[in-house]
Amino acid sequence: MKKKLMGILIAASMVLSLTACSGTRSDQAADTTVQTGQTAESVSSADKTGGDVTTIEVWSNNRHDEDYMTKQVEAFNASHPDIRINYTILTDDWANSIQLAYQADTAPDIITISASDAMTLNDYVNSGMFVNLSGYIAADAEFQKVTEAYEHMYEGLNSIEDAIYWVPNGVRSGTRIEYNEELIKAAGYNAIPGTLSELVKLCKDVTEKGSGDTYGVGFTSSSPFSRWLEGVGEMSGYTHGGYDYKTGTYDFGSWKGLLETAAQFYTDGSVLPGSDTQGVDNSRALFAQGSFAVWGNASQEAGVFTEQFPTSFEWGVAELPTINGEIKGALNCTPNFGFTMLSSSDYQDVAWEVINFFSGEDFLKGYFEGGYSAPLSNYMAGIIDTSKVGRLADFALQDYEDVYPATPAITLEGENYLDVFWYVIQGNLSADEAIKDLNTRYNAALERGLANGSCKRLVITDFDPLHPSGGTSTYLTE
Repeated sequence: MKKKLMGILIAASMVLSLTACSGTRSDQAADTTVQTGQTAESVSSADKTGGDVTTIEVWSNNRHDEDYMTKQVEAFNASHPDIRINYTILTDDWANSIQLAYQADTAPDIITISASDAMTLNDYVNSGMFVNLSGYIAADAEFQKVTEAYEHMYEGLNSIEDAIYWVPNGVRSGTRIEYNEELIKAAGYNAIPGTLSELVKLCKDVTEKGSGDTYGVGFTSSSPFSRWLEGVGEMSGYTHGGYDYKTGTYDFGSWKGLLETAAQFYTDGSVLPGSDTQGVDNSRALFAQGSFAVWGNASQEAGVFTEQFPTSFEWGVAELPTINGEIKGALNCTPNFGFTMLSSSDYQDVAWEVINFFSGEDFLKGYFEGGYSAPLSNYMAGIIDTSKVGRLADFALQDYEDVYPATPAITLEGENYLDVFWYVIQGNLSADEAIKDLNTRYNAALERGLANGSCKRLVITDFDPLHPSGGTSTYLTE
């Protein structure tokens, strides 16, 4: 199955990439609710039925596909007099918003989900939040044909043993560098260099050329490290999420060089002041305004910078640099654009009809041809017109991209590695202190999980960092 997946990814990557990222807009259209900067509790409808009409609340953290989703929801509502989809887009803090809404009994019936959403499947299953969709899938031959659901079961990502909790329709590539061609040319560069240290130098030169008006790089308060710096580490052969698959333990030691190099962005004064306190959409808008030259994110930016925040300058897309210019590890790509049903839904059979609609051939054909994602199934890859994807061609999947196995579902005490890494880059913590702390806390959490049975140790003795999905996985209880 893993080898077949990569065949699909590489075939689809000829002209396509994928997308899925959080964001919102305040525009509102008929039958579609779009909220900005609010928690989940504030947007749920109190009444789910009206006469003979059943309203299914659907929440999404996808901003890039808003126009398409709005039109499709309107079409569905017009053709289904007994069902109304109320579609809501939420902004940052997605996972926490879902949990709060579930606890407050204001949760939607369906949410969009991606393997990159930082929502550990095991936690949601153990808490009873997610519905096992296996029975619905088994009874629906058309759904099986279009999605190839049984061929895309990823343990710990969308399934647990034989139970399927969501089915990915698309796949998301790893991150890329988006850059302002005018600003880097003014600083004497024609392209993004191949090493991180050289990119640090480029950003310093752009900043000096800008004389306080423009800067080399911008970040965001929303997952700034995982936006692109994490990909630099993966491609450099560092441990994915700090996990050493060969030993089944956590070891963050390989990340020291990257952290210290990336900290130079701040030491040099190359970061746009205040950008790292902004939400992702605000940071995107600042890039589109020409405030800084280098931004890192995945292929959703193809739509963002052509539709949501169109730029007045030419912008380019480059592959990520590495530490020494060599690619020694896979850039993580993730199954995405799935839908999961929450157990609090009072209308689960109707909710399945809605999930089925969003995973149907007609819907997905338009979605993929619109360039909103790349197809995961061979079936959908074979029927779409790949000439319609526009700037997404710049984000074509590379042969060094792969799906990493899900690491153990540990319960960590304290801050996660992404936040700790960011403290180092901002100059608030030394790399040595951070690595020692992370190794201690992550391995302690793993041992606790093994002891209480909440997780298993994953060991892949033949693990290849360039082909992480190709190894033989063994799960141990000690």
